[in-house]
Amino acid sequence: MRTLMIPDSDYEHRVARLQEEMAQADLDVILTYSSESEPASSRYLADFWPFFDFAGVLVPREGQAALITGGPESYEFAEQFSRIKNLHIHPLFVESSAPDWVPEVEYEDFASILSSVCPSPPRRIGVTDWNIFPHPIFVDLQKAAPEAEFVPADDVLLRTRAIKSEYEMAVIRKAYRITEQAMIDALEGASEGLTEWEIEAQAHITIRRMGAEGTSYPIWVCSGPNTRQSLCRSTHRRIKRNELVQLTFGARYMGYCGNMCRPFSIGEPPEKARKLMSVALEGFEGAMRDIRPGVAARDVFQNYHDTLARYGYEDFTLYGPAHGTGSSEVEGLWLGAGSDLIIQPGMQFNADVWLSDGEYGLRYEDGILITEDGIEELTSYRREIIIL
Repeated sequence: MRTLMIPDSDYEHRVARLQEEMAQADLDVILTYSSESEPASSRYLADFWPFFDFAGVLVPREGQAALITGGPESYEFAEQFSRIKNLHIHPLFVESSAPDWVPEVEYEDFASILSSVCPSPPRRIGVTDWNIFPHPIFVDLQKAAPEAEFVPADDVLLRTRAIKSEYEMAVIRKAYRITEQAMIDALEGASEGLTEWEIEAQAHITIRRMGAEGTSYPIWVCSGPNTRQSLCRSTHRRIKRNELVQLTFGARYMGYCGNMCRPFSIGEPPEKARKLMSVALEGFEGAMRDIRPGVAARDVFQNYHDTLARYGYEDFTLYGPAHGTGSSEVEGLWLGAGSDLIIQPGMQFNADVWLSDGEYGLRYEDGILITEDGIEELTSYRREIIIL
């Protein structure tokens, strides 16, 4: 097991902060939902990452939180790894192809779980992870509290997660150190004729060698015509001279996501790609200048948009120049035109500039922490037009 850098007390404090936000929102209980690919909520509140089965954290406005998962395997798994020790097995949290268990398993439905966790029948129930929350689980929850009002509550949990503790920051810094080293190693090992997969493999080697538990998302390398898309997969295409190549890497360390992106070329890039890189870097550096505590997110976006508009590139981007991150690679807090967010110390962002003209696409991305008087840059290696 990796050395634990975040104590139980920090997880207890998170639950307490969430309960304060619940009181402000007049919620009696909140239920989260996590899967192997979307583990952020249970990882943040309980340090539990479900495999095969699923997990939920049930938090009453007052009292002890509970972790719900499948069983019996995940129950034993949670006994070892979950920071929340009040555990329950619900049959709908078992993997989609559940075996016919040989040992007898004691399942509970939400009628039983709610009554054991909540001091009185809840009036208002908040549901997080709203857009992935399974309908059968929701139906059982409604059946257990037929008189309750159910409301989306992702914003309540996001407000809790927005300000990072010193313990979180220490883990976050490590995630980005690993990510940056993976970027360095991939760039130093890149050469003409390698496939996209082979360059990605170098990043995986570094990420694992340095102690990460995996990647923040399915990382990729794309080249030539594959660069025009914001999301891609590495292919067997071989890297050529004088073409654009995009590296998109992130290491997940103890539940926290690093991320760093760099475009490069071996030999001179096409002129249109070079211009795209130049404008992207100007927009990126402007955002890094503007992102400060007390600044309105919409003002950062407007300055970024104005930079792109000077070159006629305002339609080449998909979103604002930064987003929150943490236990999810994208954790809300988008710096967009319609945002009411005021940037605060303790927040974490990825400065993230994506531009595509339909033929070429590229992304520069680095992590930052908001300090009392500015920012702490978590990655910065070769934030430039990289020509190998």
